Amino acid sequence: MASRCWRWWGLSAWPRTRLPPAGSTPSFRHHFSTQEKTPQICVVGSGPAGFYTAQHLLKQHPQAHVDIYEKQPVPFGLVRFGVAPDHPEVKSYGAEDHRALEIPGEELPGVFSARAFVGWYNGLPENQELEPDLSCDTAVILGQGNVALDVARILLTPPEHLEALLLCQRTDITKAALGVLRQSRVKTVWLVGRRGPLQVAFTIKELREMIQLPGARPILDPADFLGLQDKIKEVPRPRKRLTELLFRTATEKPGPEEAVRQASASRAWGLRFFRSPQQVLPSPDGRRAAGVRLAVTRLEGVDEATRAVPTGDIEDLPCGLVLSSIGYKSRPVDPSVPFDSKLGVIPNVEGRVMDVPGLYCSGWVKRGPTGVIATTMTDSFLTGQMLLQDLKAGLLPSGPRPGYAAIQALLSSRGVQPVSFSDWEKLDAEEVARGQGTGKPREKLVDPQEMLRLLGH
Repeated sequence: MASRCWRWWGLSAWPRTRLPPAGSTPSFRHHFSTQEKTPQICVVGSGPAGFYTAQHLLKQHPQAHVDIYEKQPVPFGLVRFGVAPDHPEVKSYGAEDHRALEIPGEELPGVFSARAFVGWYNGLPENQELEPDLSCDTAVILGQGNVALDVARILLTPPEHLEALLLCQRTDITKAALGVLRQSRVKTVWLVGRRGPLQVAFTIKELREMIQLPGARPILDPADFLGLQDKIKEVPRPRKRLTELLFRTATEKPGPEEAVRQASASRAWGLRFFRSPQQVLPSPDGRRAAGVRLAVTRLEGVDEATRAVPTGDIEDLPCGLVLSSIGYKSRPVDPSVPFDSKLGVIPNVEGRVMDVPGLYCSGWVKRGPTGVIATTMTDSFLTGQMLLQDLKAGLLPSGPRPGYAAIQALLSSRGVQPVSFSDWEKLDAEEVARGQGTGKPREKLVDPQEMLRLLGH
């Protein structure tokens, strides 16, 4: 994208600096011109969906002018603040919120969302005061997806292994998080799921890496895999390979070399199937989490209709840390923008927001928290294409409008100085320079006020 065609502005580092959401005033949307010759388009959010949408618009309509607005003082969303700091080539991303457990004890100290925990070790400014206590022996992660597996891997990876990755410049985990992980006493991590081995949501690459994690051994109950051999043959190939790996790990005797490795492992992780959280149990003094009460479940239905139902049996699982990883959820943008609170999406047709001409959505707020980065790329291109089709057909509000000039005047009236993309390039250079001193690809700046001081704002 040529710099003449787009601008990026980070706004949230200043008091009262959030860009007013689309529709927050009757005239807000109409600041953006949609004339076909030089359309002025606003993209709110600089994550993968925002940048991919802008990329498609500029590629297909070189005369378009796109302004991208971001609440953080740095761009790229959860490409920057992704799940795995030791996997810079594969970052997860998502919605702004997480799904609540909605069970008693969820508010106890020692209970965190996996989203917040991920944000903490990846340097997301809003999560830097999380202060997780890792002095316990056992952690429970509620969920069996890739996020849950990545969190378990970070908890159990020997600190010296993370530090070795620093020397290879293969991790950008924050200095503060690494310091806490060095002192961690967590030795066992359980990943709990309501359903069985055929319904896990992680992928084989992440599972294989977890099985081979240095200093850790897997714990799988062979009883959970009884009767699965015939069913495995009927599932699609990716699911078949994944389940076969689980099956072999649970039921086959490891080879001599692997047996020695597992015997010497000081840490362990395991999958607990057919368990649904009912309550976070408090410590005797009631001051923090001390375990999770689980309802034992069984499966009913077939294929996509398979669901977990309680059997009536209960099981208590002691732990000192509980991480909820049962899904992400988008938040409403503004009262004037339609929002389905049950599904966590903006009602839309191929990205066109229903009943609001000129407003579009992309990413997880469009389709829900599913898919990987390639899914978002395709989805964002489609949203951009729908906008261009409507522009060409004359279906959008027309006539001259000030575009960014209106926002510039609004910010000026509030005494707000936004962080520009050139400002970000200065911060980027500072992070890279700090990282070189410790052997890391970068040392992320996590304090917005420090960022502003470095920029002289």
